[in-house]
Amino acid sequence: MADVLEASGKTVEEAIASAASKLGVTTDLLDYKVIQQPSNGFFGLFGAKPARIEAAVKAQPAAEKKEKAAKEESLEPAALAADAESVEEQAKIAEEFLRDVFSAMKLDVKIERGQSEEGILFQLIGENLGILIGKHGQTLDSLQYLANLAANRGISENRARIIIDIENYRSRREETLVRLAGHLAEKACRIGEEVHLEPMNRHERKIIHMALQDNRRVSTYSAGDEPRRYVVIAPKRRRRSRRNYSEPRFDEE
Repeated sequence: MADVLEASGKTVEEAIASAASKLGVTTDLLDYKVIQQPSNGFFGLFGAKPARIEAAVKAQPAAEKKEKAAKEESLEPAALAADAESVEEQAKIAEEFLRDVFSAMKLDVKIERGQSEEGILFQLIGENLGILIGKHGQTLDSLQYLANLAANRGISENRARIIIDIENYRSRREETLVRLAGHLAEKACRIGEEVHLEPMNRHERKIIHMALQDNRRVSTYSAGDEPRRYVVIAPKRRRRSRRNYSEPRFDEE
């Protein structure tokens, strides 16, 4: 037998099951040879011996292997189609949830669905939608969080990622944060002290960190506890000022 391994158990059957588990096959696909029968020993206390076998996976004929490979290949498109159908259903649930929210708020909102690098994008279009954005996008983030909960309720795998945006607010906010990071980095270097930004969510803190990661004059880290966690920009010439070195620079990954 090729690729032989040894397995043991209280009985021959247990040894066979152990070998099959180790080889990743079912017991009917196993070739084995018993090299030691089990023994209870003297009064079941002394000299007891387990069952020991040598086992290997049965050799499969070439035709059988080819048929098995063909079946596996035929399953892949079906699995992909099932995943796509599942995500589509989750997207519909998220959209229905949003329409119910807007109806309850008596808001006339058009929902345009698209795709982004991060996931399924719902672009909201309408008049006076600032109420859905909130201060620094907090309301928009909460709405997005709830839509994801609704879409993925009871699902542990292939979870949909729902992104909600209003008139490209998220890209405009990112541009604002990148400019802010640059201005405050200059300020930190000018005054020679750390600059503390206002509390931000995890995504926005990451934008600040990434915007300054190649800046040789400053370093960044996050401090405080959620939901009031914030970014600190520190000039490198005073890295020992107040920085807690136990915190990683990029803690938002």
